[in-house]
Amino acid sequence: MNTQIDIAQVTFKNPIMTASGTFGSGEEYSEFVDLNRLGAVVTKGVSAVPWEGNALPRITETKSGMLNAIGLQNPGADLFIKRDIPFLKKYDTRIIVNVCGHTQKEYLDCIEKLNEADIDMYEINISCPNVEKGGLSFGTDPVLVEQITKNIKKISRRPIIMKLTPNVTDIKEIAKAAENGGADAISLINTITGMKIDVEKRCFELANKTGGLSGPAIHPVAVRMVYEAASVVSIPIIGMGGVATAKDALEMILAGATCVSVGTANFMDPYTTTNIIDGIEDYMKRHNIEDIKSLIGQVK
Repeated sequence: MNTQIDIAQVTFKNPIMTASGTFGSGEEYSEFVDLNRLGAVVTKGVSAVPWEGNALPRITETKSGMLNAIGLQNPGADLFIKRDIPFLKKYDTRIIVNVCGHTQKEYLDCIEKLNEADIDMYEINISCPNVEKGGLSFGTDPVLVEQITKNIKKISRRPIIMKLTPNVTDIKEIAKAAENGGADAISLINTITGMKIDVEKRCFELANKTGGLSGPAIHPVAVRMVYEAASVVSIPIIGMGGVATAKDALEMILAGATCVSVGTANFMDPYTTTNIIDGIEDYMKRHNIEDIKSLIGQVK
């Protein structure tokens, strides 16, 4: 039984990885999860310089998930390279670094720093607010998506995954733009913009007013968008959004995902990733499936 997956000549022992922002850089979960079993650890967002993040409160629960407006708080690339990568190198898992920025130059500056580090791939978070365009997400404009992908690809020494926002009219157009720009893979979906109001206090529950909705509530939307993206691109897709069980992960794979990222579920059960790996292996045994790749995009 073969669970190995290849993306841009990088081999993963299985298709399950963590979703950026939900697993730190692995250290806080390592006492619960054997990181050696994961296909990859996708790190928290890293910027060229430290970001403070948004004002408190920044997290609130919803009926079927959570809203967050953390603002990609992180200590910057220099400390990340010094502290977090050496920890991850202790384990037999792939390292994918999530990269964020407010301008194209900030993305490129971060990539320049990380190019010297011993990592496997970049995941480029183009859901960041583009301050040069009035704060709209980079990932909502297909012309800009293609442009920033090309510019990053020119200087990157590692394969790049473009992480797509679902807050668009047509995900197929954005996915195709990333492919046209030279992306080695795409990942989707990032969180869906939402809002929650405290009716007793008559105020917003998040200081930022809006936040990113994640968790089980967005899973059907994510599956649909993975399926749509897979219909127009030939590069691998990493599916994410409300994945909490092996069944959820298999839905993503059958819809066209090559790999699957697990996010919010990690907060509820730190063993979720390894439980999903076990569940996929059990599914393959029960259905006499020799190679996980034979399931990709096989929904009928």
